[in-house]
Amino acid sequence: MRILKIYLLSVLIMGYGLAGIARAADRLPVFVSIAPQAEFVQQIGKDRVNVQVLVEPGADPHTYEPKPQQMVALTKTAIYFTIGIEFEKAKLEKILAINPHLTVVHTDHGILKLPMDAHGHGDTADGEHEHAPHPAADADAMHDGHDHGSLDPHIWLSPPLVMFQARTIVMALEKADPAHRAEYEANYRAFIMQLVDLDAELRATFDGLQGSSFMVFHPSWGTFAHTYGLKQVSIEVEGKSPKPAQLMHLINHAREEGIKVVFVQPQFSSKSAQEISKAINGRVVVVDPLARDWATQLRHTAKEIKHAFE
Repeated sequence: MRILKIYLLSVLIMGYGLAGIARAADRLPVFVSIAPQAEFVQQIGKDRVNVQVLVEPGADPHTYEPKPQQMVALTKTAIYFTIGIEFEKAKLEKILAINPHLTVVHTDHGILKLPMDAHGHGDTADGEHEHAPHPAADADAMHDGHDHGSLDPHIWLSPPLVMFQARTIVMALEKADPAHRAEYEANYRAFIMQLVDLDAELRATFDGLQGSSFMVFHPSWGTFAHTYGLKQVSIEVEGKSPKPAQLMHLINHAREEGIKVVFVQPQFSSKSAQEISKAINGRVVVVDPLARDWATQLRHTAKEIKHAFE
């Protein structure tokens, strides 16, 4: 009897394992560039998609080199959702060479991005323009480049802009898997409602703080700041740490603005941020714009920014 029970249990476990493998095989294989995108695709695709991320946690997306196993996985991928960050331009041709049937979906298509210099070093848009970037009326009006010398690629940090990205994602999934169109549409609508609620929550958090400045090392939060009427002051200058004179200017600016917190992200050095923080008797706070738990990270960042002004 005991042997029979062990046998039946083994068969049951094997059955569940094979069912899991079958379910995984039935999922639409897709790749995204960064972890927040994976969250967007997963919210819309649910268990109909198998999402893999190219830029691994803690890596710098500006200079990332895909691993050999990732390149192999890309040969079996149906869709690659790009977002307009630097390494995509350098690697996309190589990716298409190994998988010419790959469908590349540019989730930043139609979104008018802000110039990087519009929200760096305190030179942000004034309070009369406290709105999010909007879809471009003409895609040709967008700058071809996405590097930090031109346009800000961090459009995933603005919930209103994620709404536009979500529409691009759902249309691509429906085209690739029309049999489950109704499911994708239902998931998309539910995700949009989550984004509407998150946007309203963030606007309430920043109520009364419009025009206020916060300091960051790497200028990742400019589009987020623009969306909610804030001003990002960046320590980094065109991808480089500031020179002594620039560092002193930033310290003086922080003192004038009453800035007491310097935000850093885990993908970059915090040495300059630590120096400025010490000079202004402030503190350094880590926030991660590349976190998979995207909504939680935005809420955390918003609360930290608000707390910095209290």
